[in-house]
Amino acid sequence: MAEVTTIARPYAEAVYRIAEQGGTLDKWSQMLEFASTVVSDPQMQALIGNPRLTAEQQRNVFLSVCEKSLDAQGVNMVQLLLENGRLTLLPVIREQFELLRALHGGVMDTEIFSAYPLSNAEKEDLVRRLEAKYKRKVEATVTLDPELIGGIRIVAGDVVIDASVRGQLQNMAFTLNS
Repeated sequence: MAEVTTIARPYAEAVYRIAEQGGTLDKWSQMLEFASTVVSDPQMQALIGNPRLTAEQQRNVFLSVCEKSLDAQGVNMVQLLLENGRLTLLPVIREQFELLRALHGGVMDTEIFSAYPLSNAEKEDLVRRLEAKYKRKVEATVTLDPELIGGIRIVAGDVVIDASVRGQLQNMAFTLNS
């Protein structure tokens, strides 16, 4: 998966720069979402993987499906991806684009795993603390995970804060076994 992400990242960065300079971030999000959905369709995947079809035929079919949802720059991106045999990367390019958008927009998506339901006040307090720690807006979703036994586990990007009973027991077991 890392290799696919590495290949898709430059495309996502280029699209992000174009969208940011043109003030069309929302439009690009919509275009990438639609094109990703089309390219993920099993029938479209069979068509793209068909060695009997030329790149021009693939382009025509793909663009005929997407023509009303892509502007001229979106069409150019699709053509570039087709020329380089990278059209199937669209979902990963979209994902990378949205990550860049969130990063530059100052929003951090966070998932809070809790052994028990959190009240709105508890969730708001956690979000406020995370915003103060990371100096950006935090959008959090709460997921119940009874296997934590007690406490919470927070996943914010690459950072994991484990304040759960299960995590503490695992740390203790590791220490005792060392």
